[in-house]
Amino acid sequence: MSGNTSSRSADVFVGREWIVLLRGVIAIAFGVLAVTIPFMAQARLVKLFGVYALFHGLLSLVASIGGRGRLGCVLLRAEGMIGFFAGIFTLRTSLTPPMVSIMLIWLWAIVTGVLQIVEAIRLRKELSGNVWLALSGLVTLFFGVILWLWPFFGAIRLAMLIAAFALIWGVFEILLGRELRAIRRGRLEGPAPTGAT
Repeated sequence: MSGNTSSRSADVFVGREWIVLLRGVIAIAFGVLAVTIPFMAQARLVKLFGVYALFHGLLSLVASIGGRGRLGCVLLRAEGMIGFFAGIFTLRTSLTPPMVSIMLIWLWAIVTGVLQIVEAIRLRKELSGNVWLALSGLVTLFFGVILWLWPFFGAIRLAMLIAAFALIWGVFEILLGRELRAIRRGRLEGPAPTGAT
């Protein structure tokens, strides 16, 4: 029974640990960029977020395609599609009011956060690192709720908020990626031979 559970938990994220680690690194880089350039125009900051959402979506889609047919790939594919289309729309939209873009950001954050929390709940008995996945979802959801309740941020405050979210979320993603890598290593090593003494 425990062997089936271990194999199943590894199958859920097989080949995905490098995606999670890369998403975390990109998130931290985005957060550092946002906080080191606090005086950029709000429109440019939103465009920068669009680039981040696009990369996040593409990485998630690549992972879902590589793990198609396995448990969790549907949620991962949905997360990737949301990020991809949110990034494309943010970068290509001709709508100038920043309020429209901010609404798109909080919509992305809320939906992505909910998907990650649902995924963590589904895997709570199979993945020891699901706490990092749940925390990533909670941080993303909290970020979206803040934008929903107080959408009229100035450019500097918005930059600080986005930077804080990206840095915290990136750390959780890296911790999750390390957990997944440990699971993968354990799977490759396999159980000790039964005949060994």
